[in-house]
Amino acid sequence: MENPKKPSSLQVELPACEATRFELPVDSEHKATEFRLFSFAKPHMRAFHLSWFSFFCCFVSTFAAPPLLPVIRDNLGLTTTDIGNAGIASVSGAVFARLAMGTACDLVGPRLASASLILLTTPAVYSTAIIDSASSYLLVRFFTGFSIASFVSTQFWMSSMFSPPKLGVANGLAGGWGNLGGGATQLIMPLVYDLIRHTGTTSFTAWRVAFFIPGVMQALSAIAVLALGQDMPDGNYRNLEKAGNKPKDSFHKVFYNGVTNYRGWILALTYGYCFGVELTVDNIIAEYFYDRFGVNLQTAGIIAASFGLANIVSRPGGGWLSDRMSERFGMRGRLWSLWVVQSLGGVLCILLGRMDTLSASIAVMVFFSFFVQAACGLTFGVVPFVSRRSLGLISGMAGGGGNVGAVITQLIFFRGSKYSKETGITLMGIMILCCTLPIMLIYFPQWGGMFCSPKPNATEEVYYAAEWNENEKEKGYHSASLKFAENSVSERGKRGDSSPTVPADVPTQT
Repeated sequence: MENPKKPSSLQVELPACEATRFELPVDSEHKATEFRLFSFAKPHMRAFHLSWFSFFCCFVSTFAAPPLLPVIRDNLGLTTTDIGNAGIASVSGAVFARLAMGTACDLVGPRLASASLILLTTPAVYSTAIIDSASSYLLVRFFTGFSIASFVSTQFWMSSMFSPPKLGVANGLAGGWGNLGGGATQLIMPLVYDLIRHTGTTSFTAWRVAFFIPGVMQALSAIAVLALGQDMPDGNYRNLEKAGNKPKDSFHKVFYNGVTNYRGWILALTYGYCFGVELTVDNIIAEYFYDRFGVNLQTAGIIAASFGLANIVSRPGGGWLSDRMSERFGMRGRLWSLWVVQSLGGVLCILLGRMDTLSASIAVMVFFSFFVQAACGLTFGVVPFVSRRSLGLISGMAGGGGNVGAVITQLIFFRGSKYSKETGITLMGIMILCCTLPIMLIYFPQWGGMFCSPKPNATEEVYYAAEWNENEKEKGYHSASLKFAENSVSERGKRGDSSPTVPADVPTQT
C-alpha cells in the first residue's frame, strides 16, 4: 500500500495552544503565512510597520541635503567636486555598516541592532545645523549615511517573521516603503525650509533649522523599535538564548559560512546596479533638473520626489512578482524575473540620459524608477534563500553591494566635470546592463538556475544542513535550518515535488 505524502509545514496544523498565541496563521517556525498590510498584529505585522518606518526616517535624514543644495552650496561655497564628494560619502560609510549590521542581526537580533545604529547616527543629523565648510558638510553626510544600514535589519526582520511564500512581498513592502524616504525628503525639506523662511528667518538660517525635523523623526523611530519590537515570533534573542530555545552562534562561523557562498557576492554586485543606482539618482536628480532645465527649487524637488515616491508600489511590486513567479516556476522564476526587470531598467536609464526635453525626461524617469526599484524588491525575493545560518550577513553583503555600486557610479560618472550629468546617466544605464548578466550564474542544487535544472535527488534539507558541522547537528543546533528547509519546498514551483524534505516535528536543541 502506498503511503500518502505528508503535508508541508505550511499546512501542518499546530496545537491549539500554539495557534492561539498569534493573531495571524503561522507555519512550523511560527512565521506568518498571511500578510495583512493594515494590521498591527503582534509580533509579525508590528515588526513590519516598525521596520519600514524606522528605515523611512533614516532615508529622510540621509537625503535631506540634496533638495536644499542650491541654498546650501551658496551658503558654504561648495564646488561641483565638493558636492560630488559629499554625495559619495553619504553612501560609502554604509558599505561596512551594512556588513556589520548583518552580522549583528545574526548574533544579537534585528531589534537591538537596528535601534542602536539609528540612535548612534542621530547626532550627525542634528550637527548639520552647525556646519560651516565643505569638509564639515562631507563629514555629516558621511556619518548620517551610516543610518541606512538599517535596511539590512529591516530585511532580516521580515525574513524572521514571514514564511517563504510571503518573503518577496514582505521584504518588498518594508524596503520599498522605507525607500520612500528618499522621495518624501525631496518634498519635506523644501516645504519645511519655506515654512521657516515665512517666519522671517534668513535663507542661510532656515536650511539649518530644517534639519531638526529629520533628526527628531529618526530618534523617535529608534525608541519605538526598542519599546515595541520583538526579534522573533517567539521572543527576543536574549530571552530565547537564556531559555535554551536558540543556540548562541559564533561570529567566525557565521562570517565564514556567509562569505564563502558565491551567490551572496553575485547578488551584491547586481544589487549595486539597482539599489546603488537608486541612491545615485537620489543624490543627483533634483540638481540635474534644476541646472539642465532651469526649473525652480520647489519644482525640481517635486520632480525628484516622484522618483523616490514610486517606491510605494514599485519595490513591493517587485517582491510580489517574485512570489508569483515562484508559485509557478520556483526559484528559477525568481531569477528570470530579476534579470528581465533589471535589464529593462538599464535600457530606460540609457534613454533618460538621451532625453532633451523636460516632459520626455520626466516621463522616462518615472518608468525608469518603477523598473530599477522593482529590481530591488526582486533581489530580496532571492536573498533569504541563499543561507539560513548566515541570513543577516548575506543580507548585509547584498545591501552593502548596493552602496558600493552607488559609490563607484558617483566616482566614475558624477564627480567633478569629466562627464555632463546626462552623459553620466547614459553610461550608468550601460553599467546596469553589464552588471545584471551574472544573475545567470546563480545556481541552487535543489532548485536549479536560469538555464540549468536542479540536480537529481538534491534536497532543501541537505543544502541548509550543510551549514552546520556534525557536532552541531548532534546538539540539534540545525533544527531551525531543517524547519526552514521544509518551508522552502515551495521554491520548486508547481512543476516540482512539493512534499517536505524533513518531518514537521524536527528535533529541538538538547
